[in-house]
Amino acid sequence: MAGRSLGQAVATVSLSVALASVAVRSLGCRGVPASRNSFLSCGFHRDAIIMSGSNGANENSHNKARTSPYPGSKVERSQVPNEKVGWLVEWQDYNPVEYTAVSVLAGPRWADPQISESNFSPKFNEKDGHVERKSQNGLYEIENGRPRNPAGRTGLVGRGLLGRWGPNHAADPIITRWKRDDSGNKITHPVSGKCILQFVAIKRKDCGEWAIPGGMVDPGEKISATLKREFGEEALNSLQKSSAEKREIEEKLHTLFSQEHLVIYKGYVDDPRNTDNAWMETEAVNYHDETGDTMDKLTLEAGDDAGKVKWVDISDQLKLYASHSQFIKLVAEKRDAHWSEDPATDNHGL
Repeated sequence: MAGRSLGQAVATVSLSVALASVAVRSLGCRGVPASRNSFLSCGFHRDAIIMSGSNGANENSHNKARTSPYPGSKVERSQVPNEKVGWLVEWQDYNPVEYTAVSVLAGPRWADPQISESNFSPKFNEKDGHVERKSQNGLYEIENGRPRNPAGRTGLVGRGLLGRWGPNHAADPIITRWKRDDSGNKITHPVSGKCILQFVAIKRKDCGEWAIPGGMVDPGEKISATLKREFGEEALNSLQKSSAEKREIEEKLHTLFSQEHLVIYKGYVDDPRNTDNAWMETEAVNYHDETGDTMDKLTLEAGDDAGKVKWVDISDQLKLYASHSQFIKLVAEKRDAHWSEDPATDNHGL
């Protein structure tokens, strides 16, 4: 395996450099995913790596991955102080709790077997058949046959609720429009003077938090297909529609998802389901309906993992699931939309 053939020192240095950087670059026009909770692109791509480096912890970027109890259980993580999150910090007494949910151990099609099973030989840091085991943040280390969370310690080993050892890839479609008055004019914020942007938010059934619609990338599936499928299932309830209704939804989504879009973020996500051996990564993409005409033809209806769905005004007052508030802030920044009433913090990056 590629991960196992790397020397410890080389891997550590590589990770330290890769995880501590925040790269911002613009791209020209070009052709462009636990359980299951192709379009033209012309715009900006920002690899904003919101995570701690191997040498230490950023207490704002690796918080939710250390919270207890673990989602959907009564399992309490071992406590990991900020100064001991980084793997390079020696901690001989570190004794994380072992936990993998029964639903994962049952062996559904979306989950890996246990590492100990003789017929399971995953190719970490590689494309493993149809399963993508590469991380969007570069190489990760393998210790005792298990991949190690590149953001640091979480106080829990195993997979928790996540199906894959190592990175679990997801996709998050951020659908936006300008907030308008009854006459169709854009509404500006009275303090910042910037136009107010809205996005489609869902209320997750599992934790009750508001979030961006999204879900896991199926093996062999293109990110673009995941984005469209998940938005249809969670924000339009497409799974419960008739064949004719599904075709109509598909046609309208094709129009929306064929428009100009921005790849807002690719990489590690500070998710409460993360463990030392399994973690969430995502690609968050913003599809903007400039006139609002396309989304006006679609009726929002919560479905699948969503309990509720609605348009939400974007601002720094949002409290969202996992790292979603940070993704939304990046959208406001790129669209030059209102974010904060404090001019010193409005759209000045993370």
